[in-house]
Amino acid sequence: MGYKVVVVGATGNVGREMLNILAERQFPVDEIVALASRRSLGTEVSFGDRTLKTKDLDAFDFTGWDIALFAIGSDATKIYAPKAAKAGCVVIDNSSLYRYDADVPLVVPEVNPEAVESYAKKNIIANPNCSTAQMVVALKPLHDRARIKRVVVSTYQSVSGAGKEGMDELWDQTKSMYNPTDDVPPKKFQKQIAFNVIPHIDVFMEDGSTKEEWKMVAETKKIVDSSIKVTATCVRVPVFVGHAEAINIEFEDFLDEDEARDILREAPGIMVIDKREAGGYVTPVECVGDFATFISRIRQDSTIDNGLNLWCVSDNLRKGAALNAVQIAETLGTRVLKKG
Repeated sequence: MGYKVVVVGATGNVGREMLNILAERQFPVDEIVALASRRSLGTEVSFGDRTLKTKDLDAFDFTGWDIALFAIGSDATKIYAPKAAKAGCVVIDNSSLYRYDADVPLVVPEVNPEAVESYAKKNIIANPNCSTAQMVVALKPLHDRARIKRVVVSTYQSVSGAGKEGMDELWDQTKSMYNPTDDVPPKKFQKQIAFNVIPHIDVFMEDGSTKEEWKMVAETKKIVDSSIKVTATCVRVPVFVGHAEAINIEFEDFLDEDEARDILREAPGIMVIDKREAGGYVTPVECVGDFATFISRIRQDSTIDNGLNLWCVSDNLRKGAALNAVQIAETLGTRVLKKG
């Protein structure tokens, strides 16, 4: 016996990827429906070898459905997620709306799978920010061994993290660089993204950090350990898909780089590719379409007593969003619902 599954926001980048991953991982689905806004009504989306026509989110009754994967913005989620939850359908939400709610678990299954068991307070489970998700997968096994005191992370985040509009803007601006008569001013981003990098993701906060940077701090504390100190600089780069992160970690205890490499090789969801030679590391282009979080450039930081550096790359549409949501659904099924 399988589940009755709803994908909300099925025509967007993440919603389409959720459908792909549900099919790829053979999630036990008895019935599935793709929902979108009224303006996208009837749009065709793929689910394995099947084609689904989207239905109207506004008119949909969630009663009798088991799990709803939400891939819409916070404003719409605020309206529809409580309706689904009240109808008895467990919501797995990809927006930021519920991530910092004490009554809503924030889950990365490789890190804190047990947290799904506290979903019943609101019938909602939150999916973390894309940049946080891949980082904590790498941090958790190292934290279990040597306890992390502090993390300094710089991100190199692809434009797909800003949705289809971000990808279109990079494409259009890149083409315009080769045609002097074209002019594509920035709309989605604050400055030109083609052949440029922008150290600004989300809004600025009073302390000078951006909200994206704040998210990485708050979410790492909620998912891994509240005692870990985190400082982040988040940068948008002209890459279509795949986030990269340069992570510096300070531990309470010494951790040798070779032992760290071995620990990460055995950790769930991680692929270590770390050869000290030209090309012996993974870049965003190479991670697209893969389930893994890739770790490279593992090395001691000689400037502090217990320091380590590493390079972390992942497909942000997968591990950073759709894959993690499906993994939450799998964990919920295994640990709580137990139907599949």
